[in-house]
Amino acid sequence: MERTHIRPNGGWEWLAWLYLRVSAALLLLLVLGHLYIMHVINTTDVIDFHFVAQRFRNPLWRAYDLLILVLALSHGLVGLRGIVHDYTRPGGGWRLAWNVVLWTVGLVFALLGALVLFSFDPATFARP
Repeated sequence: MERTHIRPNGGWEWLAWLYLRVSAALLLLLVLGHLYIMHVINTTDVIDFHFVAQRFRNPLWRAYDLLILVLALSHGLVGLRGIVHDYTRPGGGWRLAWNVVLWTVGLVFALLGALVLFSFDPATFARP
């Protein structure tokens, strides 16, 4: 049996296909960087709530974590969108309904994550 690889020729499907590959590569780099910084450079003896509060004093760390969150959420949602398109009929109401639910839930979680990351005040949790 000959194995074939299906790659979309253009349009939204090609953009989704491309986005999944690019976001996966970026996520891999960002998460490996996070793991290295949080678990190799710093030991578990050092990492606690106050360590994270101190780290969040720098807005770049907040942006780094937000980028991981947004990429992971959107990568998962684009993958779920592909599953919805595999199991629902084109032009049907179910496909639209599932897409609306997926992207609404994704947007809510992204906004909640951004709210937590950027409303957290590290000065409130300074070490005594």
